[in-house]
Amino acid sequence: MVGILEAHEEKQKPDKKKKIFNAFRLSSLEIINSFIYVNIQSIFMMRKPLSICYQKISIFIILTNEKQMKKNKQDSRRDFIKKGLVASSIMIVPRNVLGGPGYIAPSDQLNLAAIGSGGKGASDISNASVRGRERVVALCDVDFSGSASRTAKKFPKAKHYADYREMLDKEKDIDAVTISTPDHVHGPAAAFAMQREKHVYVQKPMTHNISEARILTKMARNQKVVTQMGNQGGSNPLLNIVQNWIDTDAVGAISEVKIWTNRPVWPQGVTMPKPNSSLKPDALNWDLWLGPAKEKPYTPNMHPFSWRGWWDYGTGALGDVGCHLIDIPFRTLGLKYPTSAECSVGSVYSKMWTADYLPEGCPPSSLISINFDATVKSKSPIKMSWSDGGIRPPHPDIIPANSDIGGADSANGVMMIGEKGIITTNINDSSPLMPKLYRYDGTTEFGPEVEEMIEPEYGHQRKWVDACKAGFNSKEHLGLTSSFDYAGPMTETVLMGNLAIRSFMLREEKENGNMDYYARKKLLWDGESMRITNLEAANQFVTRDYREGFTM
Repeated sequence: MVGILEAHEEKQKPDKKKKIFNAFRLSSLEIINSFIYVNIQSIFMMRKPLSICYQKISIFIILTNEKQMKKNKQDSRRDFIKKGLVASSIMIVPRNVLGGPGYIAPSDQLNLAAIGSGGKGASDISNASVRGRERVVALCDVDFSGSASRTAKKFPKAKHYADYREMLDKEKDIDAVTISTPDHVHGPAAAFAMQREKHVYVQKPMTHNISEARILTKMARNQKVVTQMGNQGGSNPLLNIVQNWIDTDAVGAISEVKIWTNRPVWPQGVTMPKPNSSLKPDALNWDLWLGPAKEKPYTPNMHPFSWRGWWDYGTGALGDVGCHLIDIPFRTLGLKYPTSAECSVGSVYSKMWTADYLPEGCPPSSLISINFDATVKSKSPIKMSWSDGGIRPPHPDIIPANSDIGGADSANGVMMIGEKGIITTNINDSSPLMPKLYRYDGTTEFGPEVEEMIEPEYGHQRKWVDACKAGFNSKEHLGLTSSFDYAGPMTETVLMGNLAIRSFMLREEKENGNMDYYARKKLLWDGESMRITNLEAANQFVTRDYREGFTM
């Protein structure tokens, strides 16, 4: 047997441990059976400069079985070396000799796979690969004819799969996966991966419903895997400006938060297209696209993007950008589970006096109020309002009339209203955050209008990869801005708004034939128990029904 021991000597604490060492085979050399990687925390005493001692080195230990050793004793030393069978010898070789300048040893690379390789999935797996620093070994997508084809060209050595379950069961060497699918697949795919002890990066929203978020949050702890939700703005360093304003009491106790967006920017509040199997693209695996959703024939205009406005697959405007907007007050004010929620929604009238009833889809617009108890940072109870469909709050007198509120053209934004003034920001995706502080005494403080992004998406994916390599509960892991310990409760708050919207559409026919919309009330929420306490029918939206093979 021939093996490699790779030694790592680093300028770190002697007791630091690396957890990820993958055994793999090198098929080009029949003589080598396997590679073994270990972390060695001390180096041989050598009369060399410290800079040399701290270099990463590779130690080749070549072993032979007894039969081979007996045979080799009969060979000349020269023949023995030519065959590469040097019994009981150790060679210490600098890493750059093995692979040239910039060489990254396989033990230093994470084996990555993508579940959802097109659209946002393309940038997620690309950013996670850190310009080739990590190894992308597999790509999963239900349709490689679209934007996923460009990802396939970028990573030509990666194996292709349509079913993430098959990929994860076959590719045992996968260390971590990015999940960038329609919302309804996030939870089942992440659970399937974590059950196999894979680290996961999941696009926002983390899940399709509240129950899934709670399950994944607990599972991440139990499985000891490193997680991150794809709300990249959480890694935006300019958030520290907002946090500092709150921590230093710059606007006093904050009691009200207003959030708004121009979403939806896709078909929503309209009748769902009728199924038509004859229109299904040949390259699309529709059954796997449906995943946990109920079985139905191919429906046009769902894949690849317009699924967002339909409850079976998407989570509407809240799911699209709520994790970029609600994240700002939730994070900086240290909010916990909400205590109640209520809403009203926009209606479309295709005929006089009768609003269209389309419970299978998200409404064209909504106004939602979500309430929170006081926290250490907020110092008072918080009333958070959310409006979408282009509806925004009134322009505060404290902000000049000709100035935008929030972001450009006031299309998206956050206002945190305190006793002494107002903090405003733009949406926190990869757009400029533009934090601004307006005090009632007339003074102001503004953050930068333009951001310098040193690495893609503030290094959000790269930081997750570094944490995966450092291990669960490492300082890198604990330093992540959207691990599931944080992202889970925040996602539950986002999806609480959707629970209110869906409850708003509940109705039953009365004896006179009129419809009673019996759930149009404030919903009281017990966060710990994950239940609406004053309307049992609303609890059906805490979870969903799952198709066999895709359960949580």
